[in-house]
Amino acid sequence: MGNTDKFEMIANSYDTAERIQIAKVSSDAIREYLVDANRKSAIDFGCGTGLVGMNLLNDFSSMLFLDTSPNMIDQIDQKISDLNIRNADTLCFDFEKEGLSNLRADYIFMAQVLLHIKDVEFVLSRLFDVLNDGGHLLIVDFNKNEKVVSDFVHNGFDQVELADMMTTIGYRNIQSRTFYEGSKIFMGQDASMFVLDSQK
Repeated sequence: MGNTDKFEMIANSYDTAERIQIAKVSSDAIREYLVDANRKSAIDFGCGTGLVGMNLLNDFSSMLFLDTSPNMIDQIDQKISDLNIRNADTLCFDFEKEGLSNLRADYIFMAQVLLHIKDVEFVLSRLFDVLNDGGHLLIVDFNKNEKVVSDFVHNGFDQVELADMMTTIGYRNIQSRTFYEGSKIFMGQDASMFVLDSQK
């Protein structure tokens, strides 16, 4: 996944008050779309230090924290150990480089991850394959923002264009909405965030 080197360096100091707050509103937005999830498995894709997934642990029967950064995974392993969590596991893996044929989940969620992925359609197609039939992919990310200029991340996404791409891949029942606006939360710019729910 893009920008792994950067995340390796900031893993130890990643959990700032602002990131914890945005993770809270993101997990609350995801939770609104969960149905009978306490009997379902989930993957926190591009989980970072697990801020969003940790908030949702009690909503699922099991959760896999997946990230490309070993240092980020170390942070989650420490949290799982410290809190004696029984229904979580971790995996350091890069979907952009290789596939996992035996990985399956009922829910996959990704919060502020898509903007770091170069080939969005390719990764969304791989995640489609991982979902069980009827499973859900939930995306939390920034709305397209022309003020953000970066060589490292997308400047957000147009919800309609993203839904069209996902429909082409095979996702259905796609719905999305803007749920949060914040000051200087995206590369130093004021920005808004959306949540998108889709089904296989």
